[in-house]
Amino acid sequence: MTTAVTDALPRDLALRRAFSVYPTGVVALAAHVDDRAVGMAVNSFTSISLEPALVAISAARTSKTWPVLRTVPELGMSVLAAHHEPLSRSLSAREGDRFGGHEWKRTDGGAVLISDAALWLTCRLHSTFDGGDHEIALYEIADITLFDDVEPLVFHQSRYRAIAAAESA
Repeated sequence: MTTAVTDALPRDLALRRAFSVYPTGVVALAAHVDDRAVGMAVNSFTSISLEPALVAISAARTSKTWPVLRTVPELGMSVLAAHHEPLSRSLSAREGDRFGGHEWKRTDGGAVLISDAALWLTCRLHSTFDGGDHEIALYEIADITLFDDVEPLVFHQSRYRAIAAAESA
């Protein structure tokens, strides 16, 4: 018989714990706004469509950064690399220097892309939807740069992890 660990937890904590079981990558959303880089980290990122090329993210309605980023004409999405854990923590902080001196590049359209990432996407907002306490945003991909030799950062059970090859049976 299996006992649910979450039975004793308040519903919101039980949901957080349940959702944390699904491993995700970590994506930096960033743009150049008012002569500075503005960014945040999200782990709610997924591919949606090949034609048109769409990805989705979701951002908490309580975020102070999201209202700024959702208005930019071009947004950079960088899939963070395994060594970017400190940067992910900085991008998730409520205050302070979010980029922590980490290198990035700006596109002509104002998207900010993180150096040494596993993937760069330059995107434009396609549409938004109500997602309860989050806003769901679909972005059309304008440009893609892959870095096949870079291992991505993984977030699982509220901890950062590395990908390891499965052992063969």
